[in-house]
Amino acid sequence: MPTTAPAEKTSLKIGPHAVQPPVVLAPMAGITNAPFRTLCREFSGGKGLFVSEMITTRALVERNEKTMQLIHFDESEKPRSIQLYGVDPATVGKAVRMIAEEDLADHIDLNFGCPVPKVTRKGGGSALPFKRPLLRAILREAVSGAGDLPVTMKMRKGIDDDHLTFLDAGRIAVEEGVTAIALHGRTAAQHYGGTADWDAIARLKEHVPEIPVLGNGDIWSASDALRMVESTGCDGVVVGRGCLGRPWLFSDLVAAFEGRAEFRRPDLREVADVMVRHATLLGEWIGDEARGVIDFRKHVAWYLKGFAVGSEMRKRLAITSSLAELRAGLDELDLDQAWPVGADGPRGRTSGNNRVVLPDGWLKDPYDCAGVGEDAELDTSGG
Repeated sequence: MPTTAPAEKTSLKIGPHAVQPPVVLAPMAGITNAPFRTLCREFSGGKGLFVSEMITTRALVERNEKTMQLIHFDESEKPRSIQLYGVDPATVGKAVRMIAEEDLADHIDLNFGCPVPKVTRKGGGSALPFKRPLLRAILREAVSGAGDLPVTMKMRKGIDDDHLTFLDAGRIAVEEGVTAIALHGRTAAQHYGGTADWDAIARLKEHVPEIPVLGNGDIWSASDALRMVESTGCDGVVVGRGCLGRPWLFSDLVAAFEGRAEFRRPDLREVADVMVRHATLLGEWIGDEARGVIDFRKHVAWYLKGFAVGSEMRKRLAITSSLAELRAGLDELDLDQAWPVGADGPRGRTSGNNRVVLPDGWLKDPYDCAGVGEDAELDTSGG
């Protein structure tokens, strides 16, 4: 198991922005809002890149109220990073120009990796790279409209094992001026099941040596991140489900890439304090304590994974509606419990081998993009 990253792999350039160490928080719907980004950034000491939830280009252009809240960044967030989803080149272009002209962000990432049905049935997310001309048109509009802002993209291997697109998509990205590519080593059909294919990340790195390639998939610990870099040659890592209920993972990642074996193993008391702070930040961000605690409920099981907490108490904590109620419930636990063995394993969605929901006739011809336009755009952000 590697204990330090190769010297040449300890920093990453995204356009003018140095990302050191080369660690990126993956956009996750309903998760990577401003409060969660704040927590992760605090644990990292401000190092790394932290990307917003998925913002739909149509909702942004129409200045949807929820969307405008989602793109609000704290003054300490630098660079400000927005992930955009869109399927219509013209709408994507408008959204990117709006970001650039109104100084809404410092970096734009494009979503070509989302596998959820409401996205793929519109031809978006992980379905879109199958349509090579459409992918090229979107990237061209985005890079053209972004001006000096760097544009990156996140994608999967393809729709399924019979329709792999990542090498073609990588080459198109280079030709259209994309700054970096992140590859999740799964197909859309796999969703989050099975094992991520790190060999595909290595193949993409060999295929597009001109720009940085970041690896994503099955990074549950800092050691996993170092193994990915060593085994694939990728230029950085993108961490998603691995930080669910574990925002301190970014402290471990910074230490690992800086050659320090200083890994956090918080006891339950420390975890409980982080849980309350997370819920507090959500309430402040939403402007309502109760709504913040309710939004926090989905995080409870992730934070408590591995600790000896009875099922009834887990249920009780997952239906709290005030900070006082959350704190009181946590204080009833044995807070002196040490970090449990095996607590770094998979969390979040693990389903796999799903049928990918696609527009009618989508797979007939990768070069036929008829029927994809403004009507296919989603009108709400956040995934």
